[in-house]
Formats: sequence, structure tokens, C-alpha cells
Amino acid sequence: MDRTYSLLKGPILLLNLYARNMEKISILQCFYGNTQIVYFSGMKAATLNEIKQELTNLPSTRVLELCLRLGRFKKENKELLTYLLFEAHNIPEFIENSIIEIETQFKTINTSSVYFVKKSLRKILRLINKYSRYSGLANVEIELLIYFCTKINELKSSFKTNPVIFNIYQFQLKKINKVLATMHEDLQYDYQKQLDEL
Repeated sequence: MDRTYSLLKGPILLLNLYARNMEKISILQCFYGNTQIVYFSGMKAATLNEIKQELTNLPSTRVLELCLRLGRFKKENKELLTYLLFEAHNIPEFIENSIIEIETQFKTINTSSVYFVKKSLRKILRLINKYSRYSGLANVEIELLIYFCTKINELKSSFKTNPVIFNIYQFQLKKINKVLATMHEDLQYDYQKQLDEL
């Protein structure tokens, strides 16, 4: 059912339409003076299986075009493509490079107040989570988190006793243990020794 609203001194018309797959698509049509502005929302993403089927039917040049467009669309897509193409074949080097970047981030932490330390730690964790998602490997996540916890232990005691920083540290330990439980027993033993040293 169409409804008319009044906003910005002009009528706004909200139309609810239905696409082929019966998903609702909303069209917001705004009239402001002689200008008409239309907003579309509700695009439904295809499932991964549908995307996979479509990609198998495309020629390799078209797949290449799509990958390049994905890379231009968002920085994270470009970073993921970089990882998959240039770094995924050498995981130890990827971990080493990630640790160097984490080390650099720790060196730039502004220690003038606890607020800045907390903010920087959260930023470093976002970086670790991003690299863990890119690799999709448990050992990468564990090694980066163990290194993170080691660096927190090197902070001044006044920072380590702060409740928020302590909670960040404890949460990472829980996360490590959770991921560790999914790994092979031999690997668990090696990482557990590192964890016990924290």
C-alpha cells in the first residue's frame, strides 16, 4: 500500500514493490521543488552456491574483470586479493610480516593516558582479526593473539592493572583456548606451552 509523507517541505512517496523472487524492494521517491530524488533499497545478495555456479559459466577474462572490480570497490577486497595471490602460499612469512606490523603498532602507542592505550589495543586487535579472517587458518590467529598477549604483558604495570585492559587480555586468552580446542593434539601441545608462559 502506498503512503504519502511530508518532509523537507515536499511530499515523499514510499512504494513497496516485489521483485521476481518475491523479495520486497522499497523505493523512496522525494520531491523537493522541481527535483526528484529516488532511493532504492533491498537488493538481495545471491547465495555463495549461486555465485559459484555463475562464475563457472563465465569465461576467464570476465572472471578476471570481476576480480579487478572487486579490488577497486573496497580496500579490504584488495587486501584479501593481495593475500590470496601473493602471501597465502607462504604462511610463515605472512605471520612474520603481520607480527612486524603489530610490533610497529605497539611502538606507536601513546602511553600518556590509559584511554589512548585502550584505543590503540583495540585498533591492533582489529588488525589481527582482519589478518585472521584473510588467512582463515587457526594457527595464524593463535600466533598473532599469543604475540598480542605477550606485548600486553610488556606494558607498564599501571596499564596492565586497568580493568578494561585486563578484560581485553583475558578475552584474548579465552579466544586462544577456544581456537586451540579445534586443532590437532600435537599443535595444541606446542601452542599450550607458549600459552602457559604468558
